[in-house]
Amino acid sequence: MAEYLVTVKPGTSQEKIIETGPGELTVYLRAKPHDGEANTALLKILAKHFDVPKTSIQIKRGAKSHTKTIEF
Repeated sequence: MAEYLVTVKPGTSQEKIIETGPGELTVYLRAKPHDGEANTALLKILAKHFDVPKTSIQIKRGAKSHTKTIEF
């Protein structure tokens, strides 16, 4: 299992992932942090980036924070 510290920037004009260090990512999302939309978009973009099913990615800590720990 891999674990990453992810900083989420919701409501941006484009979606992209930047590796900021070993085990650390910054993810820019178009989705707004409203009704879990940003978390859903985060799981989708990470699944595509790591080429894994989105159901295999879990938010371990920080579901309501900009800084999250994800595991897959």
